[in-house]
Amino acid sequence: MMSFGLPALGLSLLLSVLLCVHVVRTGRELYWLFIILLFQPIGGMVYAAAILAPELLRGPAIRRARQAARETLDPNRAYREAKAAAEESLTVHNQMRLAAAAAGLGRWDETEALYREAAQGVHAEDPALLLGRAGALLELDRPQEALTLLERLSQVGDKGRTPQMTLAFARAYEGLDRAAEADKAYDSAAGRVPGLEGLARRAAFLARQGRRGEAEVLLADIDQRLAKAPPHFRKEGRVWRDLAAEAMAGR
Repeated sequence: MMSFGLPALGLSLLLSVLLCVHVVRTGRELYWLFIILLFQPIGGMVYAAAILAPELLRGPAIRRARQAARETLDPNRAYREAKAAAEESLTVHNQMRLAAAAAGLGRWDETEALYREAAQGVHAEDPALLLGRAGALLELDRPQEALTLLERLSQVGDKGRTPQMTLAFARAYEGLDRAAEADKAYDSAAGRVPGLEGLARRAAFLARQGRRGEAEVLLADIDQRLAKAPPHFRKEGRVWRDLAAEAMAGR
Protein backbone atom coordinates (compact mmCIF):
# COMPACT_ATOMS: atom_id res chain seq x y z
CA MET A 1 0.00 0.00 0.00
CA MET A 2 2.80 2.42 0.95
CA SER A 3 4.75 1.76 -2.25
CA PHE A 4 1.64 2.53 -4.28
CA GLY A 5 0.31 5.42 -2.22
CA LEU A 6 3.42 7.60 -2.16
CA PRO A 7 3.94 7.76 -5.94
CA ALA A 8 0.23 8.49 -6.41
CA LEU A 9 0.38 11.23 -3.80
CA GLY A 10 3.47 12.71 -5.45
CA LEU A 11 1.80 12.71 -8.84
CA SER A 12 -1.31 14.35 -7.43
CA LEU A 13 0.81 17.04 -5.78
CA LEU A 14 2.78 17.67 -8.99
CA LEU A 15 -0.40 18.05 -11.02
CA SER A 16 -1.85 20.36 -8.42
CA VAL A 17 1.24 22.58 -8.56
CA LEU A 18 1.06 22.74 -12.35
CA LEU A 19 -2.61 23.70 -12.20
CA CYS A 20 -1.80 26.39 -9.65
CA VAL A 21 0.84 27.79 -12.00
CA HIS A 22 -1.81 27.90 -14.72
CA VAL A 23 -4.18 29.76 -12.37
CA VAL A 24 -1.58 32.44 -11.65
CA ARG A 25 -0.26 32.84 -15.20
CA THR A 26 -3.71 33.13 -16.75
CA GLY A 27 -5.01 35.55 -14.11
CA ARG A 28 -7.78 33.28 -12.79
CA GLU A 29 -9.53 33.96 -9.51
CA LEU A 30 -7.23 33.06 -6.63
CA TYR A 31 -9.87 30.94 -4.89
CA TRP A 32 -8.99 28.24 -7.44
CA LEU A 33 -5.65 27.84 -5.66
CA PHE A 34 -7.41 26.82 -2.44
CA ILE A 35 -9.80 24.49 -4.24
CA ILE A 36 -6.96 22.76 -6.08
CA LEU A 37 -4.65 22.41 -3.06
CA LEU A 38 -7.15 21.66 -0.30
CA PHE A 39 -9.29 19.15 -2.17
CA GLN A 40 -6.73 17.04 -4.01
CA PRO A 41 -7.26 15.47 -6.46
CA ILE A 42 -10.96 16.39 -6.82
CA GLY A 43 -10.22 20.13 -6.81
CA GLY A 44 -7.80 19.76 -9.71
CA MET A 45 -10.31 17.68 -11.64
CA VAL A 46 -12.97 20.35 -11.13
CA TYR A 47 -10.57 23.06 -12.35
CA ALA A 48 -9.61 20.99 -15.38
CA ALA A 49 -13.26 20.41 -16.30
CA ALA A 50 -14.38 23.99 -15.65
CA ILE A 51 -11.40 25.93 -17.04
CA LEU A 52 -8.88 23.84 -18.99
CA ALA A 53 -11.27 21.78 -21.12
CA PRO A 54 -13.17 24.79 -22.54
CA GLU A 55 -9.84 26.53 -23.23
CA LEU A 56 -8.54 23.54 -25.16
CA LEU A 57 -11.76 23.26 -27.16
CA ARG A 58 -11.46 26.91 -28.15
CA GLY A 59 -7.75 26.64 -28.97
CA PRO A 60 -6.27 27.34 -32.42
CA ALA A 61 -5.62 23.68 -33.21
CA ILE A 62 -9.25 22.76 -32.52
CA ARG A 63 -10.47 25.75 -34.53
CA ARG A 64 -8.30 24.74 -37.48
CA ALA A 65 -9.57 21.15 -37.29
CA ARG A 66 -13.19 22.33 -37.22
CA GLN A 67 -12.56 24.69 -40.14
CA ALA A 68 -10.91 21.92 -42.16
CA ALA A 69 -13.84 19.58 -41.45
CA ARG A 70 -16.35 22.24 -42.54
CA GLU A 71 -14.42 22.90 -45.75
CA THR A 72 -14.24 19.18 -46.54
CA LEU A 73 -17.91 18.51 -45.87
CA ASP A 74 -19.22 21.76 -47.38
CA PRO A 75 -16.61 23.42 -49.65
CA ASN A 76 -19.13 26.01 -50.90
CA ARG A 77 -20.10 27.28 -47.45
CA ALA A 78 -17.65 30.21 -47.36
CA TYR A 79 -18.78 31.26 -50.84
CA ARG A 80 -22.47 31.12 -49.93
CA GLU A 81 -21.93 33.13 -46.76
CA ALA A 82 -19.81 35.71 -48.59
CA LYS A 83 -22.37 36.00 -51.39
CA ALA A 84 -25.21 36.49 -48.91
CA ALA A 85 -23.22 39.22 -47.14
CA ALA A 86 -22.47 40.98 -50.45
CA GLU A 87 -26.12 40.82 -51.51
CA GLU A 88 -27.18 42.30 -48.19
CA SER A 89 -24.56 45.06 -48.24
CA LEU A 90 -22.38 45.63 -51.32
CA THR A 91 -19.38 47.09 -49.54
CA VAL A 92 -15.82 46.83 -50.79
CA HIS A 93 -15.02 44.59 -47.84
CA ASN A 94 -17.84 42.20 -48.76
CA GLN A 95 -16.83 42.22 -52.43
CA MET A 96 -13.27 41.31 -51.45
CA ARG A 97 -14.54 38.55 -49.20
CA LEU A 98 -16.67 37.14 -52.02
CA ALA A 99 -13.78 37.45 -54.48
CA ALA A 100 -11.51 35.46 -52.14
CA ALA A 101 -14.19 32.79 -51.72
CA ALA A 102 -14.68 32.58 -55.49
CA ALA A 103 -10.92 32.26 -55.95
CA GLY A 104 -10.90 29.39 -53.46
CA LEU A 105 -13.33 27.55 -55.76
CA GLY A 106 -11.37 28.40 -58.92
CA ARG A 107 -14.04 30.78 -60.23
CA TRP A 108 -11.48 33.10 -61.76
CA ASP A 109 -13.80 34.98 -64.14
CA GLU A 110 -16.02 35.91 -61.22
CA THR A 111 -13.02 36.73 -59.05
CA GLU A 112 -11.58 39.09 -61.65
CA ALA A 113 -14.94 40.81 -62.16
CA LEU A 114 -15.47 41.30 -58.42
CA TYR A 115 -12.05 42.88 -57.90
CA ARG A 116 -12.55 45.07 -60.99
CA GLU A 117 -15.94 46.29 -59.79
CA ALA A 118 -14.62 46.98 -56.29
CA ALA A 119 -11.64 49.02 -57.56
CA GLN A 120 -13.66 52.13 -58.33
CA GLY A 121 -13.53 55.71 -57.12
CA VAL A 122 -11.46 56.16 -53.97
CA HIS A 123 -10.57 52.45 -54.10
CA ALA A 124 -9.17 52.55 -57.63
CA GLU A 125 -5.57 52.32 -56.40
CA ASP A 126 -6.18 49.97 -53.48
CA PRO A 127 -3.18 47.57 -53.42
CA ALA A 128 -5.21 44.56 -52.26
CA LEU A 129 -7.76 45.03 -55.05
CA LEU A 130 -5.13 45.54 -57.75
CA LEU A 131 -3.11 42.53 -56.65
CA GLY A 132 -6.20 40.37 -56.29
CA ARG A 133 -7.37 41.22 -59.77
CA ALA A 134 -3.87 40.70 -61.21
CA GLY A 135 -3.77 37.24 -59.64
CA ALA A 136 -7.10 36.35 -61.22
CA LEU A 137 -5.90 37.59 -64.61
CA LEU A 138 -2.82 35.39 -64.31
CA GLU A 139 -5.01 32.38 -63.62
CA LEU A 140 -7.05 33.32 -66.70
CA ASP A 141 -3.84 33.37 -68.78
CA ARG A 142 -4.04 37.11 -69.43
CA PRO A 143 -0.48 38.10 -68.39
CA GLN A 144 -0.31 41.40 -70.26
CA GLU A 145 -3.38 42.77 -68.47
CA ALA A 146 -1.98 41.49 -65.18
CA LEU A 147 1.36 43.17 -65.84
CA THR A 148 -0.36 46.49 -66.57
CA LEU A 149 -2.11 46.31 -63.20
CA LEU A 150 1.08 45.32 -61.41
CA GLU A 151 2.93 48.27 -62.91
CA ARG A 152 0.17 50.53 -61.56
CA LEU A 153 0.50 48.81 -58.21
CA SER A 154 4.25 49.41 -58.10
CA GLN A 155 3.56 53.15 -58.30
CA VAL A 156 1.22 53.15 -55.30
CA GLY A 157 4.06 53.21 -52.78
CA ASP A 158 5.56 50.89 -50.21
CA LYS A 159 2.18 49.33 -49.38
CA GLY A 160 2.07 47.89 -52.87
CA ARG A 161 5.62 46.50 -52.85
CA THR A 162 5.17 43.11 -51.25
CA PRO A 163 6.67 39.66 -51.86
CA GLN A 164 3.31 38.60 -53.30
CA MET A 165 3.52 41.44 -55.83
CA THR A 166 7.02 40.34 -56.81
CA LEU A 167 5.76 36.79 -57.34
CA ALA A 168 2.89 38.06 -59.47
CA PHE A 169 5.37 40.06 -61.56
CA ALA A 170 7.40 36.88 -62.05
CA ARG A 171 4.36 34.96 -63.30
CA ALA A 172 3.38 37.79 -65.64
CA TYR A 173 6.90 38.01 -67.08
CA GLU A 174 6.97 34.26 -67.62
CA GLY A 175 3.59 34.36 -69.33
CA LEU A 176 5.00 36.98 -71.72
CA ASP A 177 8.19 34.94 -72.38
CA ARG A 178 10.36 37.50 -70.62
CA ALA A 179 12.44 34.76 -69.02
CA ALA A 180 15.32 36.85 -67.65
CA GLU A 181 12.98 39.23 -65.84
CA ALA A 182 10.87 36.31 -64.60
CA ASP A 183 13.98 34.54 -63.29
CA LYS A 184 15.06 37.57 -61.29
CA ALA A 185 11.57 38.11 -59.85
CA TYR A 186 11.06 34.44 -58.96
CA ASP A 187 14.44 34.38 -57.23
CA SER A 188 13.52 37.47 -55.20
CA ALA A 189 10.10 36.13 -54.22
CA ALA A 190 11.08 32.52 -53.47
CA GLY A 191 12.48 33.17 -50.02
CA ARG A 192 10.16 36.00 -49.06
CA VAL A 193 6.63 34.80 -49.79
CA PRO A 194 5.21 33.09 -46.67
CA GLY A 195 4.67 29.35 -46.98
CA LEU A 196 5.88 27.25 -49.89
CA GLU A 197 4.24 29.00 -52.85
CA GLY A 198 7.28 31.11 -53.73
CA LEU A 199 9.68 28.17 -53.64
CA ALA A 200 7.28 25.92 -55.56
CA ARG A 201 6.59 28.43 -58.31
CA ARG A 202 10.30 29.09 -58.74
CA ALA A 203 10.98 25.36 -58.93
CA ALA A 204 8.24 24.99 -61.54
CA PHE A 205 9.66 27.90 -63.55
CA LEU A 206 13.17 26.40 -63.47
CA ALA A 207 11.79 23.05 -64.62
CA ARG A 208 9.97 24.68 -67.54
CA GLN A 209 13.20 26.47 -68.45
CA GLY A 210 15.07 23.17 -68.62
CA ARG A 211 17.07 23.88 -65.45
CA ARG A 212 16.12 20.57 -63.86
CA GLY A 213 19.05 20.32 -61.45
CA GLU A 214 18.19 23.64 -59.81
CA ALA A 215 14.52 22.67 -59.67
CA GLU A 216 15.36 19.38 -57.95
CA VAL A 217 17.33 21.22 -55.25
CA LEU A 218 14.30 23.41 -54.51
CA LEU A 219 11.95 20.43 -54.53
CA ALA A 220 14.17 18.67 -51.99
CA ASP A 221 14.07 21.82 -49.84
CA ILE A 222 10.27 21.83 -50.06
CA ASP A 223 10.13 18.17 -49.00
CA GLN A 224 12.34 18.87 -45.99
CA ARG A 225 10.17 21.80 -44.92
CA LEU A 226 7.00 19.75 -45.30
CA ALA A 227 8.44 16.94 -43.18
CA LYS A 228 9.06 19.40 -40.33
CA ALA A 229 5.85 21.41 -40.77
CA PRO A 230 2.93 21.23 -38.32
CA PRO A 231 -0.04 19.16 -39.56
CA HIS A 232 -2.29 22.14 -40.33
CA PHE A 233 0.37 23.53 -42.70
CA ARG A 234 0.94 20.34 -44.68
CA LYS A 235 -2.30 20.28 -46.67
CA GLU A 236 -1.63 23.64 -48.33
CA GLY A 237 2.08 22.84 -48.54
CA ARG A 238 1.41 19.65 -50.48
CA VAL A 239 -0.61 21.64 -53.04
CA TRP A 240 2.45 23.76 -53.82
CA ARG A 241 4.75 20.74 -53.71
CA ASP A 242 2.53 19.01 -56.29
CA LEU A 243 2.63 22.11 -58.51
CA ALA A 244 6.43 21.94 -58.61
CA ALA A 245 6.52 18.17 -59.09
CA GLU A 246 4.04 18.30 -61.98
CA ALA A 247 6.15 20.93 -63.75
CA MET A 248 9.19 18.71 -63.36
CA ALA A 249 7.22 15.83 -64.84
CA GLY A 250 6.30 17.98 -67.83
CA ARG A 251 2.62 18.28 -66.99
